[in-house]
Amino acid sequence: MAALPHIQYFLGANSPAGFYSLYDHLLPPEQARAIYILKGGPGCGKSTLMGKVGDWAEEAGLETEYILCSGDPGSLDAVVIPALKAAIVDGTAPHGVVP
Repeated sequence: MAALPHIQYFLGANSPAGFYSLYDHLLPPEQARAIYILKGGPGCGKSTLMGKVGDWAEEAGLETEYILCSGDPGSLDAVVIPALKAAIVDGTAPHGVVP
């Protein structure tokens, strides 16, 4: 089986006018089966957990989209698994994702 492409992109950016967000385009809530929103302080493991979910999905052969943090591209802001219609998202500021 051929490896799936590693899909990575940004949904937000820091600009002179402040944080610009496209997170409302992440996964339409009316089409989603599940959107998990993680909240917690810096360093508590949100990005690590999202990375492990992404690894699991890829190992299961599912296309996985990694949303990178605009302030720290080594950190994740979200993981989307389109086939499952599911996402796991960092809900702390400035992302603006609320339940």
